[in-house]
Amino acid sequence: MYETKEVDSFCYVDGLTRRIVKGWIEREPPITEIPWTPLKKPLESSTVALISSAGVCLNEDQPFDQQGERENPWWGDPSYRVIPKTATEQEIKVCHLHIDRRFAEEDLNSILPLERLGELESAKKIGRSAENHYSFMGYILKPDVLLSDSTPAIIRGLQADEVDAVVLLPV
Repeated sequence: MYETKEVDSFCYVDGLTRRIVKGWIEREPPITEIPWTPLKKPLESSTVALISSAGVCLNEDQPFDQQGERENPWWGDPSYRVIPKTATEQEIKVCHLHIDRRFAEEDLNSILPLERLGELESAKKIGRSAENHYSFMGYILKPDVLLSDSTPAIIRGLQADEVDAVVLLPV
């Protein structure tokens, strides 16, 4: 059988922050239903996109707002970035202060597995990798703008690329 392991989502924050965030989470209304949409065609025929919460951007992109994050550790930049499927490790940087970036700097595939997705495409396990993938900054405690602006824009991009399945990479 499978071993159950608890993940410490707060391992990079201090004790006070941990208690405050856990208190906020407990006050939020419970999610009553998780929407599920089954694939309409086999994975071997599907276009797959990646969405990472690691704050990944191209070197030439405007970085995620780390100064705002430094000034107010309770705030996270609610914007998003588009990462083309051809992007390489040398063309990408991670702009997120709430995560340990060392593992991403050692292997981009740990937070945005573009190479692994390409391998699945070559092996015909998926139909194709989407032309574009997306990243936003996790640790957004007030997600209003993320939900009202960024999420619909990402969805429009996914629809334009005719994406059938998305792999979410929470970091």
